[in-house]
Amino acid sequence: MKTHQFGKKGWTPDRIGDLKGKTYVITGATSGTGFEAVKILLSKGGKVVMLNRNPKKSEGTITALKQELGNDIEVSSIKMDLAEQASVKKAAEEVLKKVSQIDALICNAAIAQVPKQTLTIDGWESQMDTNHFGNFTLQTLLFPLIEESQGRIVVVGSMGYNLGIKTIQFDDMNWDEKYSPNGVYSQSKLAQIMCVYELQDRLRNAGKYDVRTYACHPGASRTSLIKTSGNLITRLIWQIMKLTPMVQSADKGAYPQLMCATEPDLDESGFYGPTGRNNWTGPVGDHKIEPHAKDKAVAKKLWEHTERETGLKWNI
Repeated sequence: MKTHQFGKKGWTPDRIGDLKGKTYVITGATSGTGFEAVKILLSKGGKVVMLNRNPKKSEGTITALKQELGNDIEVSSIKMDLAEQASVKKAAEEVLKKVSQIDALICNAAIAQVPKQTLTIDGWESQMDTNHFGNFTLQTLLFPLIEESQGRIVVVGSMGYNLGIKTIQFDDMNWDEKYSPNGVYSQSKLAQIMCVYELQDRLRNAGKYDVRTYACHPGASRTSLIKTSGNLITRLIWQIMKLTPMVQSADKGAYPQLMCATEPDLDESGFYGPTGRNNWTGPVGDHKIEPHAKDKAVAKKLWEHTERETGLKWNI
């Protein structure tokens, strides 16, 4: 499905119909594109469960949403830190108790450009853990309910997937040697995206699941991602860029994930985001993804490696 099918302006939330009776679970929703996505889903009548690291921020977010949209919106939050497997497992358990269906799981949360190598409690490099392993575990645990709901998994990647090495560095996934903030971020986003297409293949081969999986990215959007985790130089450059037309608003950055969560009959093989210059801004639609992101042999190896590391196996 190409951009022109959505007209010159590309895909916009005007295409979303009434979402009453639908439930969306989204990570990282207290600010930026996640917050904007929640706002739009709620404004269309959907029910939203947010998975956020900071309960205090979550409370403030719910208050702000109710002030803007009214007290009858159905929004709640569960504490979850993607960088801790125990936290992800606990949150998934709570989601399964709290909701009876998941129409889309939107994996939006990420960290970026961590200046120095940092290992998490589970012993993985922090960007790889948060952006890849944490999301993998969450998807694994919520999959049975998503499948029961004939729902979707939407993974918010990044054009950064194409800015580092063009494969997965299996021999040093913690980057003990030559740690690079940008290099690891790129690697974590490549891993996320590869697993989307690998999951598609596995579901297709099983032939008995009605679950759709999508990869998208927000382009260059005015969010706090770099501000909260980049080094000083990166943060300064980003603050200057945010004042230029090279960067779009956070609400526009939310369009790709909203499209992937709600648009009927969207082609799973696509990679969705802004289609303007460098895919940073512009009308939202399907655009080219580099072949290395769909390298079948590497994706299969990555999937099996991730199952071993997390100790979780997909029964598909």
